[in-house]
Amino acid sequence: MTNLRVAFLGYRDEWEIERLRTAVPADVEVAGVLKDDVDDEQERCHELAMNSDVVIPWRYQITPDHANSERLKLVQALSAGTDRFPKKELHENGILVAGNQGANSVAVSEITIMLIVGANRHAQEQIRNLRSGEYHGDFFDTWEQYQEITDKRIGIIGLGRIGSKVARRLQGWDCEVVYYDKLEIDPEVEKFANAKRVSLDELLATSDIISVHVPLTENSRGMISDAEFAKMKPNAVYVSTCRGPVTDESALIKALENGAIAGAGLDVTEIEPIEPDNPLLSMRNVFMTPHLAGSTIEARQEALDNAAKNITLLSQGKQPAGLIDPFE
Repeated sequence: MTNLRVAFLGYRDEWEIERLRTAVPADVEVAGVLKDDVDDEQERCHELAMNSDVVIPWRYQITPDHANSERLKLVQALSAGTDRFPKKELHENGILVAGNQGANSVAVSEITIMLIVGANRHAQEQIRNLRSGEYHGDFFDTWEQYQEITDKRIGIIGLGRIGSKVARRLQGWDCEVVYYDKLEIDPEVEKFANAKRVSLDELLATSDIISVHVPLTENSRGMISDAEFAKMKPNAVYVSTCRGPVTDESALIKALENGAIAGAGLDVTEIEPIEPDNPLLSMRNVFMTPHLAGSTIEARQEALDNAAKNITLLSQGKQPAGLIDPFE
């Protein structure tokens, strides 16, 4: 297959589209619309998407209408999540969806470590005190709430590309790492992560820190709720860098307010951007970032390179890598 047309919709800088163009075969046409122009050029974006073989959406929404395209063959994600894509409708029309193949896994794993430490040491409260002129605040009256990471049991839910890298990065912290995953995990990945498989109930009941790394599907939506928080230790810290709706946020807030768990580190929330009156924003035992864990220059470059490889495979009549199950 040759003479492919690629629509890169919502790219943010010229170097991105140029990197893509230089990495794909010369006979592949790459057209694009800048992020700042997307809102003003929805009609052009839609026409490009409907008349291209590959769509790479960034600040552009893929809808069920795109499944009606007679030309579209692949929707290529640059981010890890594909939950916003109408995968079933695309699948019914033979259109593939590919993920970023872990391009941002290093970036997210590094932020996860930051959230673990920040939540355990109430970093957000310390920053607030410093900026408000309180300096220490009441730190010396509440020091018993601050925990070290060394010698703690870390429970990782989802030992995929990101979860395994989080486990790997904890090896120098003298932690015991356990994990739960609904899938069978390659023994080499377990060895890389130095993590032991346990049941979900054991992980919840025995871990000092619980970090969640699963994709958002109908099965994982709200998978951490009242029953799960009730099983956690009172000194447990809950961390999530996957997708907000994986956590039942009202249950999390309740667990934090009533002391069922000690704290939380979050890069994601159920509603994004987070609403200004969300109680999580004012809790001293919550450390938050605004869903930017995967945003680094290295992650973006790798995502673009992976997209280019898939476009090249498609142009050769081969199956792209990192295809997403449309029914998950």
